[in-house]
Amino acid sequence: MIGACASSSVAEAGRTLLSSFERTPEGWHVYDYNGGIDGGGNVFYPVTWQKTGGVGNSGFVWADDSRWRIDLPEQPNSILAFILYRRWAPGDQPFTVKTSPGGELDLRNAEVSVYLRGDGLDLKGAKCYFWVFSSNGSARWHFISSPLEVSSGKWGSPQRFVLKNDETLWHRTWSPSRPVSLDEVLSKGNSYGFSFLGFSGEVTGRISMDELAIKLVSK
Repeated sequence: MIGACASSSVAEAGRTLLSSFERTPEGWHVYDYNGGIDGGGNVFYPVTWQKTGGVGNSGFVWADDSRWRIDLPEQPNSILAFILYRRWAPGDQPFTVKTSPGGELDLRNAEVSVYLRGDGLDLKGAKCYFWVFSSNGSARWHFISSPLEVSSGKWGSPQRFVLKNDETLWHRTWSPSRPVSLDEVLSKGNSYGFSFLGFSGEVTGRISMDELAIKLVSK
């Protein structure tokens, strides 16, 4: 279960937020920008949760190409295979699919660990990245200096990385109203997940996730 946020808008440093997926999908979704509707539809499909089969035969979640699209209007286009808004996290407050601001985290220099697995996954030349979004200016940054290994057909080693507050290590794909800095997004991140960038065609197959841990470091 994901650890609860502090009563203030930004959770305090030193806490570890764990998505173990032991009992539920814990609010995680897949993002389909237009839902097959001209002009966009902002459709969030639930991930699939399985009780067993994860790391150590634990619970885990997965998504596949039946729920994502490549036509997200970002630069470059991206596929958001896994997405979580903090307001969806059952440990924060009652589950509700809303994208309004709230539950912000200070993710500057946060330490992240996750297991990723692909089954029949054809990346079409893409790489998998961690991304962070903030409603504070509506901007998304992808951590492109740390491409993640998606183990094929098995659970491999955990991927570990630190979300350094350095714009040269990231790429901003979305900022519709004004150029929003990385510091603004990391300091009040209220959504994050895993994406595919750099594909030559639609990524197909299945990606699974287990044991996501985020240790908050900086206030």
